[in-house]
Amino acid sequence: MEAETQEGEKKRCGKEEQGSNYKITEQIALFLPEFKYNPKDARFIGSPIDFIVFDGLDEGELRRIVFVEVKSGKSTLSRREKLVRDAIEENRVEWEILNA
Repeated sequence: MEAETQEGEKKRCGKEEQGSNYKITEQIALFLPEFKYNPKDARFIGSPIDFIVFDGLDEGELRRIVFVEVKSGKSTLSRREKLVRDAIEENRVEWEILNA
């Protein structure tokens, strides 16, 4: 029983470590050469997508708004990420003001 508990703990810690490493990768993506936007224009969301980029906003000229998902290795989009991608590609995006 104790061996099973220790094995389960090792697996859990490994997954947590993997998740932590991925979160770090997501946030440093702003400073990688592959990130083609001004880091000042990017806002980290984390879930269900990683960034929203207001391309050109820091320069005072908003060219476009870009949703960015960071992937490394052979990772693929999750079901939720695909739902977001599909909504964007199908123009199911709106602007709303909330008067509170």
